[in-house]
Amino acid sequence: MSSTDQCWEYANEAILSATYAKSKEAEHGLFEFEHLPHSADSPPVIKVDGQIVDGQIIDGHEQRTVESYERELIRRRRTEIQLREALAREEALLHQKDELIRQMVVLRQESDHRLLNGAQMIVSLLSLQGRASKNAEVASQLAAAADRITTMCRIHQHLNDFNGAPTIAIKQYLEKLCRDFSTMLSLGSDRSIVVEGIESNLPAATAIPLGFTANELITNAAKYGTGRITLSLEPNHKKGYLLSVSNDGPGLPEGFDPAGSKGLGMKIIRSFVEQIGGELRISRGDGNQGTRFTVLFF
Repeated sequence: MSSTDQCWEYANEAILSATYAKSKEAEHGLFEFEHLPHSADSPPVIKVDGQIVDGQIIDGHEQRTVESYERELIRRRRTEIQLREALAREEALLHQKDELIRQMVVLRQESDHRLLNGAQMIVSLLSLQGRASKNAEVASQLAAAADRITTMCRIHQHLNDFNGAPTIAIKQYLEKLCRDFSTMLSLGSDRSIVVEGIESNLPAATAIPLGFTANELITNAAKYGTGRITLSLEPNHKKGYLLSVSNDGPGLPEGFDPAGSKGLGMKIIRSFVEQIGGELRISRGDGNQGTRFTVLFF
């Protein structure tokens, strides 16, 4: 190996050594610099951790002085320290985020548990009142109210049952929700809920928010619309899927903007649609009757 190659090899080794040094070494400056004796006619010579580096002009390469190598090593040490500090900050933030997520999961589970317990208590009270009532009509109405609350709890349970599942058969999932809705709302033959379209296994992270969205859309359709409620899941001709809920009856006013709606239901719908990276569209139903809400998602 020529002296030229040795010089560049030593310089590169010194720089790489500084780059991968331990943080303690970098912080305390434990790299050893030793200036060797030289005459006035010879270039300065330096040892960096035992490696000799000189400052000659070699084969047309740009001249590097001892001082330039020192500055570069120091600069690389400072960069490494900054990167390690930034990495430590990022790890701390990730730890805080994981802890917040864990706390939110625990709070949600506790909230669900209290909700179901409270609902069960209401069902028990209604059943007791119904049995104690001497009026058959009142007893029947109280029993119907208890059945509706029980169905609401079942719907709530459906929406939360799949948290540990990687994928969900979405059409089967929606059909189960709609059957319970029909029971809860006591819909007749003219107010039935129909599920159409394809079956597809969707990731739980998409299917569960989609189920909550369908829940809110069906509730709105039953509350404000008339006639049959149709829930449809179809592939989008470009990419992804289209989930739509439509009903008969009066349509929404022209120029209705869901983003400007102050209703809690629309806020919940927008929140879940944003969660799955979807897009909410509103149009007229079949035959220009009623309203159709469509969620485009991937």
